[in-house]
Amino acid sequence: MKTLGKTSANLITQLFEENKTFFTIGDIIRINNTNFNAAKKLVSDLAKRKIIARLKGGKYLIIPQELGNIDKYIGNWYIATREVINSPAYYIAFYSAMHHWGMLTQPITKVLVATPKRQFVSKEMKDKLIIIFVNKKFVWGIKEDWVTKTEKIRFSDLEKTIIDCLAYPKHCGGITEIAKGIWIAKDKIDYIKLCDYADKYDKNVVAKRLGYVLEILKINQPVVKERFKKYIKDRYDLFDPTLPKQILNKNNWRLIDNVGEKTILNLIKY
Repeated sequence: MKTLGKTSANLITQLFEENKTFFTIGDIIRINNTNFNAAKKLVSDLAKRKIIARLKGGKYLIIPQELGNIDKYIGNWYIATREVINSPAYYIAFYSAMHHWGMLTQPITKVLVATPKRQFVSKEMKDKLIIIFVNKKFVWGIKEDWVTKTEKIRFSDLEKTIIDCLAYPKHCGGITEIAKGIWIAKDKIDYIKLCDYADKYDKNVVAKRLGYVLEILKINQPVVKERFKKYIKDRYDLFDPTLPKQILNKNNWRLIDNVGEKTILNLIKY
């Protein structure tokens, strides 16, 4: 255990009593009854000694001492993301939300967060966080879920995650990854809600991609096809905008299938 001086020990003890693993310069000024310059000097010393770590300007977290001398520690990635995002309307989205809802078979290496406030990733989080700007009118379908015994984080719910991914396949590994995720979660999906969300999102291409994926996977949901007929218009759209334009399969959804039914079915071992 690292030894702490009286001032540092008072700060760390009080932060723990307040259940504040993450804290700000303002917390130091309040707890130690000090000024800004003294608080900055204290955090600089604690950071050099690996007692705390910097998440971004003015925001820090306590490093559990049982971890020893560790570099680039940020704690729980989801909680750290919430702490550095300058918007209460954020939500964990796309590939990261797919992971949370059990739609992936591999671990994630970065957290993708959607927010209606444009901002940059701090240098401390640049290898772990991707911030994606979304219009505030698309910030809905959110569920707060536990990530630790005491902390909840905002995630797009299962159905909104599917809709978001179909709208922006580039943020989730492409159509094949989405199709595989839908297959894994097929028994947990509320298909009525999924249709409602597609209607609310109101983008032809999203509804068409969803209908076609379900058709390929042979997930028999007549409500989808009936409700999505209105989205099948004259325009042709790319099935997967992350791939080169080519036609591998004909379909009734007016989609340019540049993925191929066999590719998707082989991935899920249908």
